[in-house]
Parts: sequence; C-alpha cells; structure tokens
Amino acid sequence: MKRHRPVSVVLAALLAATVTSACASETAGGGTGAPGGPAKPAAGQQGEAAQQAGPARALDTYAEALEKKQAARAVAAKKWGLAKVPLAAPEPPEVKPRITTRKGFEVRDDEGLPPVFTTVPTKEKIVFLTMDDGAEKDPALLRMMTELSIPYSAFLSDYVTNDDYGYFKKMQQRGVVISNHTLNHRYLPGLSYAEQKREICGQQEKILKNYGKRPTLFRPPYGNYNRDTLVVAKSCGITAVPLWSAEAFADHMEWREWDRDLHPGDIVLTHFRGKGDWKGTMPDMIRLVMKTITDKGYAVAKLEDYV
Repeated sequence: MKRHRPVSVVLAALLAATVTSACASETAGGGTGAPGGPAKPAAGQQGEAAQQAGPARALDTYAEALEKKQAARAVAAKKWGLAKVPLAAPEPPEVKPRITTRKGFEVRDDEGLPPVFTTVPTKEKIVFLTMDDGAEKDPALLRMMTELSIPYSAFLSDYVTNDDYGYFKKMQQRGVVISNHTLNHRYLPGLSYAEQKREICGQQEKILKNYGKRPTLFRPPYGNYNRDTLVVAKSCGITAVPLWSAEAFADHMEWREWDRDLHPGDIVLTHFRGKGDWKGTMPDMIRLVMKTITDKGYAVAKLEDYV
C-alpha cells in the first residue's frame, strides 16, 4: 500500500532528479570547452538542452506550488482548530478507474445500468468526502473548506436548497461539483416509475437551470433504490451512483464495514446540518472527520477526478 510522503521528501526527490539530469547533460559527448570545465553543447545540441530544461523548470514550479499549498493548509488548520494538518492527496490518475457495482448491490441483470458502489478502486491512501441534501447553509463551511483546500462533493435535494441557490453557487465557484439527490428526498422504491422520473430527472433540470450543467452522479435518498431507479437515472444522464462506506457526524463516525475502519477509495458521507439536527456545527463535523481521516494516514481526494 502506497503511503503519502511528506512534501519535503517529494521536493528532495525532484531536486535530485533535476541535478542528475543537469550533470548528465554536462558530461555528454559532442561538445567542446576548456580542459576540466563543462563541455559546450554543439550547435545541434543547444535546442535539445533547452528542451530538457523545460521539464526541469516545470518540476521546480510544481514542487514550489505543492510546498506553498501545504504551508497555507497548515496555517488554515491552526486557524480552524484541526488537530493535524490534512495530508495532501496525490495527483489524480490520467485514466479513471473502471467502476463496477458492489457485490450484493445488484438489481436484475441489465447491461449498461449505472454502477452502484461504496468504494472507488485505488491503491492510494485516499478517501472521498461527500455532503448530502443542503438543509444547513453555513458560511463558515465555505470559508473553512476553501482555506483548508479540502475537496468535497455536494449531492443536493431541491426542497431544502430552493430558498438559497446562491449559497451552493458560491460553493460551485470554489470547485465543488453539484450532483443529484432528488427533488424531495423521497423513498424511491416506494414510488412508481413515473414518480421516480419526476424526482430524479426533475432534479437534473433544476440543477441545470441553477448551476449550468446536468450532473452525471446521483445518490438515492437513504441509499435505497430498485431497477426503475437506475433505469430512470440512466435515461436523464446519470452514469454512476456512489453510495458510502462511512458516515460523519459532529460528534461521532458510523461505519458500514465490519472492521469499522477506512480503506483506500472509501466514500465518506455527511450532511449539511447544524446544531438544530446534531451535536455541533458543520465546522465541528469537519474537525472530527478530518481528525479521523488524517490520524489513519489518509488524504481527501476529489471524487469527480476518479469517477
């Protein structure tokens, strides 16, 4: 299992690679210079040397950006009262992993229905943070998550967001992807096909109108669905149905798996809630879930980079 390396280790590795590349260029044959001094590149090698310098500069720039981002995150962690600085997630894969339906979560075998899953296949020590419904609209959450640079995904239900679409528009402008959690958060297996279509496809249109794009991810209320749910979801543009393997509250965690632990690629659920619904604020919940994630050696990655 691959563990995250401290930024300083990454920087040292990048520096060593750059120095090695530079030394190799200086000692390569074909140039002339003073005895004992570095060889001058021949005319045909000057362009090649410039091309080699490009990647080295890019590595330096990337390393500097990583260092600055983690330094800013350390300042924010202290400001917001986190026990530890959140770990930095690795670069997302160039090719997204193949997602399949979790065993035991299948409906009648139909080719091409959106997969239902609780974990993304990866060997990296990363998890994904997702927030459901949209009832609590705490401005502190927006500031906290932005300053900490923690990615998360929002699965919204219109009946609790329609009094303040602007709050979630600000969230979207900060890089959060808005996804579908139905219009009214009803128990879908108890509805007819037409009723499910109104709930799911109707929310697709609401999100398109208010946020400019139809989602491709959908989470059924309570995690309950049937074949009609998936057929309807596919018909209005849904390609995947992420559920969850752990749930975060302001004062405790709940677990789906028998070992009550995190695993690479796990999806963590929480809700837009405040003191009216649980024992704390949304920042309290973030402090708890990030302590759990960081203590276990995991970083939070962006779900949409992998699904």
